[in-house]
Amino acid sequence: MSDTRIINVASVPKRSPFRYPGGKTWLVPKARTWIRSLPFKPKLFIEPFAGGGIISLTVASERLADHVIMCELDPDVAAVWRFATSPNYKQLIEEILRFEVSEANVKEVLAGDSAKDFDIAFRTIVKNRMFHGGILAPGSSLMKSGENGKGLSSRWYAKTLATRLEAIADISDRITFIEADGIKLMADHKDDDTTATFIDPPYTAAGKKAGSRLYRYNELDHPGLFSVAKSLAGDFLMTYDNAAGVKELALEHGLDTEEISMKNTHHAKMTELLIGRDLTWARCENQSSKQLHLGFD
Repeated sequence: MSDTRIINVASVPKRSPFRYPGGKTWLVPKARTWIRSLPFKPKLFIEPFAGGGIISLTVASERLADHVIMCELDPDVAAVWRFATSPNYKQLIEEILRFEVSEANVKEVLAGDSAKDFDIAFRTIVKNRMFHGGILAPGSSLMKSGENGKGLSSRWYAKTLATRLEAIADISDRITFIEADGIKLMADHKDDDTTATFIDPPYTAAGKKAGSRLYRYNELDHPGLFSVAKSLAGDFLMTYDNAAGVKELALEHGLDTEEISMKNTHHAKMTELLIGRDLTWARCENQSSKQLHLGFD
């Protein structure tokens, strides 16, 4: 049974500083339901492929777990998270508020080659706001028209970014950020049954053809990921594009699947696949919603 309801993302708090391809804002209500369905509050919540980090930020903000580990392999994205969760976060906020958007200024920032964490973090934020779709992978390009043809400045919400970074700083004591291989991190914690893991690999697999153009690190041992996920003592929730090859991997590893409706960045209706050890909670929620909609007692 698939869940055909589409989440209204306008109702979900926006906490991430990123505009991220494949972002999971639409999945936040489901993630909440999943965690609350567990027999106890997780001592640790791990997101091994953090990306835009909305699920981790939600868990930390709403205290759905005692502590959160965010992990990201991309060094540019990692620099943002490392700085955002550090005591030096205000330096990043000040630079964002100070920055005057013009094509010349944007190109100057993007042409920089400083290896300092702060410079990488700021450069990544500028690129994320100014490139088409927030895509950070090589080959992405600077947008020309902006929102409603109003140019680059229409994508620079300095005060919004500052507010989100302040909010992240407020919960930074509940977050540990690690720049590392996500599968190895999962394996390191596989014996801890008090850990919950959210797995959203933004990499090319059967059906994830866009991965190579959306993400810098777009290759992954998918069977290996499924094997490690199955070995976890704690519960996990995985999400992939809804594709036959992914379903076959889930079946091979004895995992449960459930389709869920969503809209992509072009507002086209699509379905993604939830994968877990037991997704009864997702089916029960779907059935309850349908009964309510039909007026059943």
